[in-house]
Amino acid sequence: MPKSESWYQDHDGFENHADVDDHHPIAGFMKNADEKVKAYEEGISRTFKETVNKYRRKYGRHPPPGFRDWYKFAREKGVYNIDDFEQVMDDIRPFWGVEPSLIRKYASTLALNEGAGLSGCYIRDKKIWKTTHVNWRMENFHKLVEKFVKYLPDMDIVMNRHDQPRVTVPWDDLQALLKKEEQGRRVAPEVLASWSTNMTGFYVENANLSSVDIPDPKWTDHPRQQYMNLAKEACPPDSPARNPNHNKEEVEASYKDPISGLITNFNKTSDLCVIGPEIQDKHGFLFSAATLVNSKQLLPIFGECKVNVNNDILFPANMYYNHDTRYFYNAENDYNWDDKHDTMLWRGVTSGGTGDADNWRKMHRQRLQLATNGTELVDKRVRLLKQEPEKPGYYTTMENFNAGLFMKQNTDVAFTAGVDCIPARSKDEGGGCPFYDNVWTFAPEILLAAQFRNKYLIDVDGASFSGRWRAFLQSKSLGLKATIFREWHDSRLFAWKHFVPVDHRYDDIYSILTYFIGLGKATEASYSGEPYVQRHDFEGRKIANQGREWASKVLRDEDIEVRTNFLPEDKVCRR
Repeated sequence: MPKSESWYQDHDGFENHADVDDHHPIAGFMKNADEKVKAYEEGISRTFKETVNKYRRKYGRHPPPGFRDWYKFAREKGVYNIDDFEQVMDDIRPFWGVEPSLIRKYASTLALNEGAGLSGCYIRDKKIWKTTHVNWRMENFHKLVEKFVKYLPDMDIVMNRHDQPRVTVPWDDLQALLKKEEQGRRVAPEVLASWSTNMTGFYVENANLSSVDIPDPKWTDHPRQQYMNLAKEACPPDSPARNPNHNKEEVEASYKDPISGLITNFNKTSDLCVIGPEIQDKHGFLFSAATLVNSKQLLPIFGECKVNVNNDILFPANMYYNHDTRYFYNAENDYNWDDKHDTMLWRGVTSGGTGDADNWRKMHRQRLQLATNGTELVDKRVRLLKQEPEKPGYYTTMENFNAGLFMKQNTDVAFTAGVDCIPARSKDEGGGCPFYDNVWTFAPEILLAAQFRNKYLIDVDGASFSGRWRAFLQSKSLGLKATIFREWHDSRLFAWKHFVPVDHRYDDIYSILTYFIGLGKATEASYSGEPYVQRHDFEGRKIANQGREWASKVLRDEDIEVRTNFLPEDKVCRR
């Protein structure tokens, strides 16, 4: 889509308003994000001794055996923050409350059944001895672990092959495990910095196992069912998810600015205990997941993503380490900011849940299409944060903005194919979903390289996380993100500093885009009544550059290797 030069965009307004003291909420969000990143960087340990001491203070334990080798490996790989263990420690804490022998039994037997959707990786004598039920995920995981297997002791690793997470421990059960973990913390005056050599219970090929030797994971299958019925069991008793009479306004105010509707707490936008009741019918995973095989037992399963109530152990997604051109960033294909179009782009298929003629309008990807479609918006009014005509730099809420023309000129959101639907046409009939025939025209695919011609790239979930997010952050474009899923890198990324957070309902997308792209003309706003928003192209480029620079420090292939190397050493697979 070529650059648009309509009356809707005051592209020359920056110089005229550069001296305005801007009070837009985004300016405050960016400042707060700067302070958070500064505090994050100031806390980084600089020496091995500092790292060990900080680990002991924070987690009440000695670092695991092999930590010195891991530290050396991480330093050789140029890791930026040597102390970034937040997500790892959150994931493994409950396992300290489980008998080590039971963990080993699960790790050695969970992947025996091919139908369980799990793969096994078995390390013996500093080598990957065997992998089972191999698909592309395990192939990539094998290549990754080969980078550092020489540092690892014998262990059994179970990896999820499904897109969706697998483990959801009820609240009371989890709290009991966490209490055991806390009571067991200690920093002994003397400790051996080596792994035990007499461990038993590992996977043995062709072993004659009885039912006593194989603990029951108690799988249950929940396809196309309301996920919040399961999720709320893992939420605190006083959370909105377990209180049908909760105050919706108070809940929204805890993560959104009440005036602008913009996100102030990105972490809470993926907390189903907080927002789950409000979006349970607005995300395909939450009401119509194609696959959802779950256990309420605490199982040592490694997964690429999860929602906040899950207890899967996160590791960097295989797609990030697989240099597939659909997801891998290549700087040679990028454009400088000023050469990019003033357009927000999205392309993808209709995945994200199983759609049908009755529910497709509730799917998260389909709602993005509807929320940005100029034709769909013609007769609708949305909320917009506009500048006050007589008070430059100050903003007020407009509840009846007709966003149709602006979105038509500045967004390019389209599906490339219809998939994951009931009914579905057979391949002989051409495939696709018949109920979409009269809804929209499918667009040609756009290679990832060509997507970087646009300044704004929005990323939303598919069946689970989106594999394009790292590439968007590495690019010179500005990434916008809406997700309920959590990944390995979340603790090292900061909203409004490295990317722009978006609400799951997409009702803030209009104020976000008009802020960066600009809307109307200041000279006409005072007497015409048309809304005006000063163009903030500089701020858009600033966040994009900050995200790109940060990604080059913390989202490299080397960072994926270092993070994955630490996971097995934290006793999940060997306790």
